[in-house]
Amino acid sequence: MKILDLYIIKKFLGTFFFALGLLIVVTIVFDLSEKMDNFIDKGATVKGVIFDYYMNFIPFFANMFTHLIVFIAVIFFTSRMAAKTEFVAIFSSGISSKRLLFPYFIAAALITAFSFILGNYVIPPANEKKLEFEQRYVRRSIPTVTAYNMHCQVLPGLYFYIDYFNKVDGEGVNITLEKFDGVKLISKLSAQKMKWDSTRNLWTLSNYKIRNFSEDDEELIMGVSLDTVFNLFPKDLTSNAKIVETMNASELNKYIEEQKLSGSPEVVASLIEKHSRIASPFATFILTIIGFSLSIKKVRSGGLGLNIGIGLFLSFTYILFMKFSSVFALNAGVSVVFSMWLPNIIYFIIAAGLFFTLPE
Repeated sequence: MKILDLYIIKKFLGTFFFALGLLIVVTIVFDLSEKMDNFIDKGATVKGVIFDYYMNFIPFFANMFTHLIVFIAVIFFTSRMAAKTEFVAIFSSGISSKRLLFPYFIAAALITAFSFILGNYVIPPANEKKLEFEQRYVRRSIPTVTAYNMHCQVLPGLYFYIDYFNKVDGEGVNITLEKFDGVKLISKLSAQKMKWDSTRNLWTLSNYKIRNFSEDDEELIMGVSLDTVFNLFPKDLTSNAKIVETMNASELNKYIEEQKLSGSPEVVASLIEKHSRIASPFATFILTIIGFSLSIKKVRSGGLGLNIGIGLFLSFTYILFMKFSSVFALNAGVSVVFSMWLPNIIYFIIAAGLFFTLPE
C-alpha cells in the first residue's frame, strides 16, 4: 500500500468510528431519558444499567447503524476531499478512479469483518443479557405463544402431536407419540395430560395408553402415570419471537437443523435471521462504491449537503428494502437466500452503473 492508501483508509475509518460513536451516544441519551422512570421504579442499580443493559445495548445499535454510517462517512470525507480539489492532484499523478477505490475497499473489508463478528458472535449473547434486563426492569416481556394443535417430528421416525400446551404451568393436553419404521406404524403412545418435571428434567404422562404393533399381534399397555424422556422440552412447545436473536452462528445453525427435523414452520424466520447476518455485512462494499461514485466529483451547487442528502436517501431505502425483502420469504414462498441477497443484488447493479460512468 502507498501513503495515499493509508491516508484514505485513515480518513474512512476515522470518520466512520467518530460518526458511529456520536450516534450511539445520542441514542443512549434518548433511550435513557425514555426508560429512566422504569429503572427508578423497578430498582435497577447504576451498575446494572451500565454493564447489564447499555454495554450490551451498544453492539446491537452499532451494527444496526453500520450501513447508514458507512454511507455518510464515505460521502462526507470524499466530498470534502473533492471540494479541496485533492482528487485533481491525485488524478493528475496518473492514478485512475478504479485504483483509487482500492483503499476504500480495504477499509470496507475491515468494517465488514467488524459487522460480521458483531452480528454472529458478539450481539447474540449481548442480546440475551439485554433482554433479561428489559424483562426485569423495563416491563418488556419476550413475546411467547402457547402451542395449539402442534405436530412435529422429534426424531427420525418419531412424531409428536399435542392439542394444547400451557407454558405457565408446563402442562399439555391430549398427547400422541407415534413411532414409524419407514411408513409402517410400530408403536403409538397417547395420554390425556403431560406435565414437565423441572426437578428431574422429564415428562410425567397421565392416563396413558401404549399400543405396540407387530406383524400378527397388537400389545396394549395402560397406566395412570408414566415418567418418560424424549427429545422435546417446554421451550420447544412455545414460539419465542426473540430466541434466535440470542443465538450465535453455530447455535443458530443447530437450532435450524432441529426445526427442519421437527417440520416447524418457524424455520423460515430462523433462516432469515441466519442469512441476513451474512448478507447485511457485505452491503458495506456496495454502499462504499455508491458513496464513492457520488462524492468523487466536485459539485458546484449543493456540494456536500446534496451528496449527503442523496446518500441518506439511498441508505434509508436500502435498509427499508432489506426489511421488506424478508416478507417475500415469509409470505410469498420465495427462497430465503434469494430474498435476503436481493437488496444487495439490486444495489450492486446501481453501484456498478454509477462507478463505470466515472471518468478514468
